[in-house]
Amino acid sequence: MARTANPRVTESTMIDLYYWTSPNVHKITMFLEETGLPFHIIPIDVTHGEQYEASFTSLSPNNRIPVIVDRDPAGGGEPITIFESGAILLYLAEKAGELLAHDIRVRMATLQWLFWQIGGLGPMGGQCVHFRNYAPRRIEYALQRYGAENDRLIGVLDRHLQAREYIAEDYSIADIACYPWIFAHDRRQQIDFAPFPNVHRWYKAIADRSATRRAYAWVATVTTGPNVTAQQDLSVEARRILFGAHAV
Repeated sequence: MARTANPRVTESTMIDLYYWTSPNVHKITMFLEETGLPFHIIPIDVTHGEQYEASFTSLSPNNRIPVIVDRDPAGGGEPITIFESGAILLYLAEKAGELLAHDIRVRMATLQWLFWQIGGLGPMGGQCVHFRNYAPRRIEYALQRYGAENDRLIGVLDRHLQAREYIAEDYSIADIACYPWIFAHDRRQQIDFAPFPNVHRWYKAIADRSATRRAYAWVATVTTGPNVTAQQDLSVEARRILFGAHAV
């Protein structure tokens, strides 16, 4: 697994980020770029099965990215390894003292929307994207089931944002968690923002942040290839690795 250089990394303090392009990984680069915490990207090419190598599964027993290793944890001691994007965001917010309010009401609002994304918007959006783009044949029931639920969830977010600039008062890890899953649909031209004007306004405001642009610039820097947007962009072997033998 080749490593990429990051000029902000020092010998004494760094966070290793195991990376490939996905909404859940973009959450972490968005946070790191926003806060300026030093980090070091380690590519894990999931299309070639690197997520199943023993060196990675020892860090991520679920064989999924992202994973971080904090080599300079608070209080010192051995490095801390964390998998699951929600847990990583919470850990990094505590470490940096940013993007997660101390006020109990704002803090709980942030955390419940973080968990809402992890339990709803992410899984349903992921299934929606899969059956629209990667399924080897069109399955109407799946398209309607996941498409309708994904639209319902975006509607929930739109109503919540009607009187708010961001999800939980100020910009926070709740916004960072949700944004990449809206971006995933927009990149594939599969979201009509007309019924969701508040989400659209919120989405554009986050897209315009310099930290967001830097976070997404890592895609071209690390992968050096085109964005994968549909099943025809993947080889048969890559589909087998990503989706299982049934996907070919």
